[in-house]
Amino acid sequence: MSDLGDFTDFDGGDDESESADDGEDGTDPPADADAERAASDDFERMDVTPAGTDTGLGVLSAADGLRISEDDDECNLRAYVTVQNRSRVRLGKYLLVPYPDGERLFCRISALEYAQEFRADDATEIHARRAMREAEIDEQDFKFMATLDPIAVLYADGGAQDGSDGGAATPRDGGDLKRRMTDRVPKPETVVREATDKSEIKTGLKIPAEGVFLGHLSVGGEKVQTSAQPPTIDYRLKDDYESGDPLVFRHTLVAGGTGSGKTHSSKNVLRQYLGRTYEMGDGRTPELAVVQFDPQDEYAQMHDDNPKMDANFARRCEREGVKTGGHDDTIAFVPKVAGAEYNASHHRAEQVEFTIPFSLVHSNPWLIAGSSLNDNQYGALVNTLLPRFKREYGHSATYDQFLTFLGDPALKEELHETGDIHEATFDAVKRRVRGFGGVFDQDARPITDQISQLVRDGGLTVIPTYHITDSRTASTIVLAVSSLLIDQKLSNDPTYDRIKETPLVLGMDEAHNFLTDADSVQGRKVIGKFTEAAKQGRKERLGLYLITQDPQDIADPVFKQINTTMVLNLGDEDAIKAVNIPRNLESKVPYMEKGQRVVYSPDNSEPVELIGLSTCVTRHGRE
Repeated sequence: MSDLGDFTDFDGGDDESESADDGEDGTDPPADADAERAASDDFERMDVTPAGTDTGLGVLSAADGLRISEDDDECNLRAYVTVQNRSRVRLGKYLLVPYPDGERLFCRISALEYAQEFRADDATEIHARRAMREAEIDEQDFKFMATLDPIAVLYADGGAQDGSDGGAATPRDGGDLKRRMTDRVPKPETVVREATDKSEIKTGLKIPAEGVFLGHLSVGGEKVQTSAQPPTIDYRLKDDYESGDPLVFRHTLVAGGTGSGKTHSSKNVLRQYLGRTYEMGDGRTPELAVVQFDPQDEYAQMHDDNPKMDANFARRCEREGVKTGGHDDTIAFVPKVAGAEYNASHHRAEQVEFTIPFSLVHSNPWLIAGSSLNDNQYGALVNTLLPRFKREYGHSATYDQFLTFLGDPALKEELHETGDIHEATFDAVKRRVRGFGGVFDQDARPITDQISQLVRDGGLTVIPTYHITDSRTASTIVLAVSSLLIDQKLSNDPTYDRIKETPLVLGMDEAHNFLTDADSVQGRKVIGKFTEAAKQGRKERLGLYLITQDPQDIADPVFKQINTTMVLNLGDEDAIKAVNIPRNLESKVPYMEKGQRVVYSPDNSEPVELIGLSTCVTRHGRE
């Protein structure tokens, strides 16, 4: 062992070290020597800011693979979103992923997820309490991943094809922007950017550039903004013959709960149709006529301007080609009903009274069948009683005369003895065709004498039933007038050429009250008539515009013919399922504010979310 000697007496002094701290001449060092030495001991500072500027929201990640598949559930596209962009990313936002040759994959964000950047368990007391004391979360500790749903590939149609990449179209000289199905997988680490160009978004979603205005494209209740002026994206319904018939003749359904804005929205849409022309089979192009059945007496207000509309709103609508202001050619056709008076002070439209002549029953005997006649009784009415009544009393005989006819005891006995109608069946028919005295042949001109006013080129006819308290009476009137219009439209030998030769939209509010599935003679006849009208609408220039809060009650044969569905706020689960919209939009329906809607029109565009105009373009409300 070595001898430490006097080491324990060591006082830590060192001549060399002491002299090192002094000046060369043993004097104290200069005053700034410490600062110079400290500066020389620091590491050299480096600029850690990346060169250039970030573009886009993030990049595609191949950590879990990148897959495009014919089966949507098998697709796997995920993008890493950088920290500074995370606060503005939302479900449903539209993105673009470029390919090396200039084509772009148009996508929608279908899921958002935080994932751990480092292996750590943050579900601990220490992590929780530390986070509760921190002012902000360190976003860089986590990965923010967006799952993308591919919608279409966008490409510039320059008239040439480059077969070097699977036959993908290559832009030449700009070309028109077009879309096709997703058939290519993008490269890993490709920069993903938000779609902000109006033409890219409209092409990606297949939204027509021209047509009937329905609203502005939105995501999560916020309008999609672009770099164009105006910055919003107008959604329009195809209204030309270039790629099929105008969608107005392929029928529309508006579904929404009470207070969701169905009437407000429908007034805005119908106002856009008024004044539009359509080509008929003989080459003429008359203006569209609209006949609207109105149980709440609101649509006659379309005659008047909206006093709440300011000049700025009107100018914005004009710039986007949206019609505003009342429609002068609006007539309220008021059914005359015994014991009911129509008094309207909330609109200035012309009022014309009419009555339903009993003669219409000969072509539509189910009008007096109600919902209680069985097949046997209905057969007796149609095959025996009405034909005999017409022979004896004439085609123009009244409902009261028909009751007198049925009240003849000799008629009952004769028909029973001949075996035509059993006496019990006769009595049942006699009882069940009563109760229509307030409907037929009232003190007003018959509707059949006023066809030229009922259906007018460019005219809006509103048939209010709000003043009719008896639901059976109101239903009979609505079905009588609608059947008259449908019969004349579908007839090869119409009695009223005006109806046949005019493009027509038949609007029906509270449609579930009239077009519901029913196991009765009347129900089956009504559904059959409207189904046939829906099937023949394109050819005959007849469109149905159905409004309801109970879409699940609309008979399936009619529902299947609807091409355009607008869904506003609905709280009933059965109603939401019935409208048959894509699952990703179903979940949004119960949370929609007034005026928000989902539009599902497969022949027009991809399913989208819209926001309608905040102000009604015509008068609306009773204030």
